[in-house]
Amino acid sequence: MNLESQIEKISSFGHLELLANQIVEGFISGMHKSPFHGFSAEFAEHKIYNPGESTRHIDWKLYAKTDRLYVKRYEEETNLRCHLIIDNSSSMHYPKLKDNQLFYESKIGFSALASAVLMNLLKKQRDAVGLSVYSDTYEYYSPEKGSDRHHRMILNQLEGILSQNKTTRTTDTVTFLHQIAENIHRRSMVILFTDMFQTEDNDKIFKALQHLKHNKHKVVVFHVYDQKTELNFNFDSTPRKFIDVETGEEINLFAENTQEIYQKAVEDYFKTIETTCMQYQIRYVPVAVDEKFEKILLTYLAEKQKFG
Repeated sequence: MNLESQIEKISSFGHLELLANQIVEGFISGMHKSPFHGFSAEFAEHKIYNPGESTRHIDWKLYAKTDRLYVKRYEEETNLRCHLIIDNSSSMHYPKLKDNQLFYESKIGFSALASAVLMNLLKKQRDAVGLSVYSDTYEYYSPEKGSDRHHRMILNQLEGILSQNKTTRTTDTVTFLHQIAENIHRRSMVILFTDMFQTEDNDKIFKALQHLKHNKHKVVVFHVYDQKTELNFNFDSTPRKFIDVETGEEINLFAENTQEIYQKAVEDYFKTIETTCMQYQIRYVPVAVDEKFEKILLTYLAEKQKFG
């Protein structure tokens, strides 16, 4: 059975931990064949030796195999603290999945699995992880820890998000991003999964994102969207009723008549977010739900290298 078939089989049971591990193992295996050698080579147990460090813990057997110097890592070492934030608003539960679709083809499913994948990598590198979930309430908060019990608790929370029947409700992104920022006390990498659909003024959203950077946190925003319908507005020529999943507001229209105007508006909105994030030194990564998780992992690893 190939990796893709295995992933489909495991995901049919909705078991995030097994699926996340499968994805990360496949990613690590691919890294061995890639130019990113610094990220690969058994990094669950080793880190690259930096000149000037003590040579006492160099793994000479690994050096004989790889011709590279690695230092053995120990249980108590924690290099990084990472706080994951998931927007669990009604719009994140789009698109509504058909029976033959996998759970991670919706924005919330993709975000939950991407979070589990990052948690798996953090666990392998013995880093600490925390989680916040918000919608119109601050649904869940857990500080950054590295224990197996803590990981299990967060995975249970992610699995719970996937099993929820989402009612129509708006998002209070500004309020809860400010609250989350106040909860993260020690310097961390803060990773937000959101579709950036909100009713608040853009300036207020960006000020809340900037607040997440206080205490020298590094902030990464994964802007999650459905490419076919939300970006390209690709519907057939029949008249349709469009319903706002957060407010319940309805509008009837022919999609093809407004497709060009819609695409331009969305393109401008994405550009505004990207430009503003750049000004605030926030890493902005748009990611479609049908993309591979490699983009998430490579972004995280690149940002970790810069974290210092």
